[in-house]
Amino acid sequence: MSKQSENVLLIPGESGWEIWTGTPATGFTLQTASETSRAGDVTGLPAGDLTLLFPVKSFTAVPLRVTSHDEALFGDLAAMHAERLGLRPDPMAGQLADTFEVLRDDEGTTLLSVVLRTPAEGEMPVRGPKEFELSARAIPYQGDSLVVWKEFDRWVFALSKAGKLAYCQATSIGALEPDESLVREIRLALVQLSLQGVGVQPSRVMLYASGTPSPSALMSLGIPVEVHPRPAPVLPDPRSKLLPADVRAARHAARRKQQVVLGVAAVALVYLGGAGWFGFTVWKDAREAKRLRDLAKKVAPEGEAYAAHVAKWDELGPVVDSGKSPVEILYRAARAIPKNQGVRLKTAEVSSDGVIKLIGSADQPGPALAYSLALTKSDLLAGYTWEAPPPNQTNKGAEFIYTGTAPGAAH
Repeated sequence: MSKQSENVLLIPGESGWEIWTGTPATGFTLQTASETSRAGDVTGLPAGDLTLLFPVKSFTAVPLRVTSHDEALFGDLAAMHAERLGLRPDPMAGQLADTFEVLRDDEGTTLLSVVLRTPAEGEMPVRGPKEFELSARAIPYQGDSLVVWKEFDRWVFALSKAGKLAYCQATSIGALEPDESLVREIRLALVQLSLQGVGVQPSRVMLYASGTPSPSALMSLGIPVEVHPRPAPVLPDPRSKLLPADVRAARHAARRKQQVVLGVAAVALVYLGGAGWFGFTVWKDAREAKRLRDLAKKVAPEGEAYAAHVAKWDELGPVVDSGKSPVEILYRAARAIPKNQGVRLKTAEVSSDGVIKLIGSADQPGPALAYSLALTKSDLLAGYTWEAPPPNQTNKGAEFIYTGTAPGAAH
């Protein structure tokens, strides 16, 4: 097979982006492993159809159970569930959500919905990808398992059911080997999945890493642990429907360019038979351009006044921005409370320096842990750093104190 017909995969590696080439039929081979963390800075992409695999940190995984087997309803049901959780992809940013079937049984279907965060500047490769996928879906899973690996020097993990991805999560843990903090994140995820009716009981733990990291912390889960180098990626079937807006715009621009080329060719033919008319058109356009330049000079003072007005308005940002209002922030924290789980807030404070302090209780530790996880994953509180120690067990239930710090706030 020629080089032109090969697939090129841009995959998040342990320290930076990796380039793999090959085909789904013959498998993929690692070509380059870089230290580059921004896809826009990756150079040397070989020729071929490019597929970008988004890292786990760039999307939110939302598992759910539905009582339907109708595939036509899965997307709408997943969207309604994500809406209840406060996940609202920007409708102007392209196709940022997708739903995958995990397991179907007599009582319903287990689904995995994903909501992609809008890619920021520099997070897309210079060359527009033909397809988009998720790095966690390219892992070859076996049965019900827990898979742990690193992306960009941070640990991530995924849970599978019947060999299909059921949930995945990125962490901020950058230790050289899995530690108790990572195990705590995994336990919280298992509790959350159980509360949502998507119970996963992994029978094995696969630790994919270079070198020989110690699996001792993961062994505390009571599940056999295997340590291997990360396997070659496998493109999933069916593929995702993700398509960020800038790439969609690039494809539209390419079609537009093709139309322009055809139009120019037609104009050239017309020009051969009507050079005089073409000259008249050029003269008319030049006159219109001069008129517009004169008009721009006249309205320049108004533009300067408008710019001054915008600058003054920006100074009032901390006052008029509802996203910084204490009432709005407390409302968003309350939205994250699991419904009908017995979680109660006793005290909720927002300080002037952007720190949220939530003091409350629950009938059981599980709902309190679920509330902690919901706060860290809430898009309404995106950017907040949460300190959520385990709840204290009392004879009346469980008490908790969670503290969130806004981006840029003093700790």
